[in-house]
Amino acid sequence: RGCGDIIKDMKDNLVKATRKVLPKSAVGALEKGYRKSRVKLVSARYGNPAKDLRVLAITGTNGKTTTACYLNEILKEAGKKTAMFTTALIEIDGDKKLNDKNATVALTAEMQAFFKEAKEAAVDFVIIEVTSHALDQHKLDGVPIEAAIMTNLTQDHLDYHHTMENYAAAKAKLFSKNPKIVVLNHDDKWFEYFDEIGTPGEKMTYGTNKEAETRITGVKLYKKGSEVSLEIDHQNNLDLATSLPGKYNVYNLTAAATLAYLLHVDLGSIREGVANLESIPGRFEIIETVQPYEVVVDYAHTEDAIAQLLQAIRQFTKNRIILVFGATGDRDKLKRPIMGEVAVKYADRIVVTDEESYNEDPQKIRKAILEGISGAGGSAKSEEIADRRDAIAKALSIAKGGDTVVITGMGHEVFRIVKGKRLPWNDGDVVREILSAQNPIKNKK
Repeated sequence: RGCGDIIKDMKDNLVKATRKVLPKSAVGALEKGYRKSRVKLVSARYGNPAKDLRVLAITGTNGKTTTACYLNEILKEAGKKTAMFTTALIEIDGDKKLNDKNATVALTAEMQAFFKEAKEAAVDFVIIEVTSHALDQHKLDGVPIEAAIMTNLTQDHLDYHHTMENYAAAKAKLFSKNPKIVVLNHDDKWFEYFDEIGTPGEKMTYGTNKEAETRITGVKLYKKGSEVSLEIDHQNNLDLATSLPGKYNVYNLTAAATLAYLLHVDLGSIREGVANLESIPGRFEIIETVQPYEVVVDYAHTEDAIAQLLQAIRQFTKNRIILVFGATGDRDKLKRPIMGEVAVKYADRIVVTDEESYNEDPQKIRKAILEGISGAGGSAKSEEIADRRDAIAKALSIAKGGDTVVITGMGHEVFRIVKGKRLPWNDGDVVREILSAQNPIKNKK
């Protein structure tokens, strides 16, 4: 054990002891004061690097990573130098690497180090995902937000926020930072809540709603992408083609195109930038095999994300959808049975397994999902296999020609946290290993 581990344990023990002694309101005030002071000190230590950057922030329950990646490609196509921090990828001036931190927003020090690197690279724009936790915990205090996108709001993180109203209020803190540009999803059911928040600058909405300033006027969905027609600002018609399938990705690219338009990017660069994004690790990632069935790995970990994903996959699946999924421990417990209900609605066979249990009993997590499955009448087509590798192997073993095996929850991640320990893991690699063991010649990686 290193010095860092010892310091972390001391900090955790101090927090636990404080929470036992002081009332909840006092603890909350102390935590808020500590976090606000810490971000100022850490930022100062790195030379307050964010203050001179043009930061474009994307928040929402789903679609943040993909929207950020679309925007990044558009801006690069327009000749801009960019830096990007997302759940899946971190990129500075074209130098791209997988985000292996298991966190959308890094630790305060890591985020300030990223801003410093971006500043040193003299980038034109910085694109970041922003979570409700980061906003509520003041991790981005002092970071000027030039533009903000709100993708959507669906149930998630209620273990932390307790109610959807609190969750929405946390997201709304991004818009209290007075961004010069705001982009909102007109089709989202929380649209009016965010639309009522005043902004000193420009605001545009997107969606199929006839009042949206960027209106989706036509969509053709395919197995390996989509064709989209947009009417921007009620006057500019723009036809786009993307390699990323699914109707939800139509919304993601439309959000990115809308912000790019407000940043005065020409329509040609928007068109080419959208086309340039060929894939994102762990996002509708089709694993290349020689099997007569498809295998898709995706990060989807909310009921809405899973529903959207499975509906998109149904478009090209001739026979059955076989779903392998679980839920994260120490997180929103209320969504687990709902995820089970969604699985029953959209999948033909279901294998419930472990994901990342953290410090929670994984059996209890699976039980909650299975209760949702049972309540929706899906027990006959479901089974429980705790070991994730065994669960994936089972799904692959029963798949036949025309089926699609879908593995959700981990996506691009390269390790799992189980009982507080980091274990090497990647769903895509596990699929390839299992298939190679079955037939080492045909399924060679």
